[in-house]
Amino acid sequence: MDLAYIPSPSTGVIHLGPVPLRGYAFCIILGVFVAVWLGNKRWIARGGTAGTVADIAVWAVPFGLVGGRLYHVITDYQLYFSEGENWVDAFKIWEGGLGIWGAIAFGAVGAWIGCRRRGIPLPAYADAIAPGIALAQAIGRWGNWFNQELYGKPTDLPWALEITESANREAGLYHPTFLYESLWCVGVALLVIWADRRFTLGHGRAFALYVAAYCAGRGWIEYMRVDEAHHILGLRLNVWTAIVVFLLAVLYMVLSARTRPGREEVVEPRSRKAVDTEKTERAEKTDDAGDADAAAEDSDGAGDAEDVENGAGNGAGSAAKG
Repeated sequence: MDLAYIPSPSTGVIHLGPVPLRGYAFCIILGVFVAVWLGNKRWIARGGTAGTVADIAVWAVPFGLVGGRLYHVITDYQLYFSEGENWVDAFKIWEGGLGIWGAIAFGAVGAWIGCRRRGIPLPAYADAIAPGIALAQAIGRWGNWFNQELYGKPTDLPWALEITESANREAGLYHPTFLYESLWCVGVALLVIWADRRFTLGHGRAFALYVAAYCAGRGWIEYMRVDEAHHILGLRLNVWTAIVVFLLAVLYMVLSARTRPGREEVVEPRSRKAVDTEKTERAEKTDDAGDADAAAEDSDGAGDAEDVENGAGNGAGSAAKG
């Protein structure tokens, strides 16, 4: 008898009256809010204005959801287009199935559109939002717990995940790979925040660090999973994807550090105007203070001259009396 394990929810849906609240969707939405909240704080700290991150997220999030679903459906097409399967299920995103690779790629396209409309450099925005994306992934992975999916190999460890019997899965205790990836993503977020402060990362290097660090963890976590997947040369497709993307991210960091060292001084046109206005106001105050000092000096000089004249007059009067 197993003394300890992580139980799985009996259902992935909670009904609030007539409204169904799906655990998978709730985790995705919560992750988006956390990403925007943290990204906004980091954007303001870099000199941007409040609300910009949310405005661009209006473009990035829908693109990311579409891209994530497309990647999942394309790489697991047999789940929807094989004999006996219903292709309409490909649109049921609430039942799970988002590929992070497609989500990031399409989300970047949406973010680029939003940044272009605001005159903002995409790399600077990506650096600000990177840790938030990692935290969003950490939260989103708990949606897999609600759906009892993406677990690993059988295990008798105390933190094993209990999976119940269904048409597509066998009951038992398995590695909770959703939990491993969630914890790894939290670590990635902390790593990026620390490295950004320590090395003043800019021009997309904080985002590239997030990508590289995530891929490093996703590789070994993916290797533990037992759900159906396509294999190339004995490795799961997502393992190869993680390897390729990791190498590209590291290459970008190296080349970017050589060609564009340092960090962007101004990340948003509005913030540039604010800085220029502040500088102008400071200059005007300095000029006013200088004029006041000059006027005071002139006043003191006039007073001294008057004192000299009075002294000379008094001396002349004394001499006449003598």
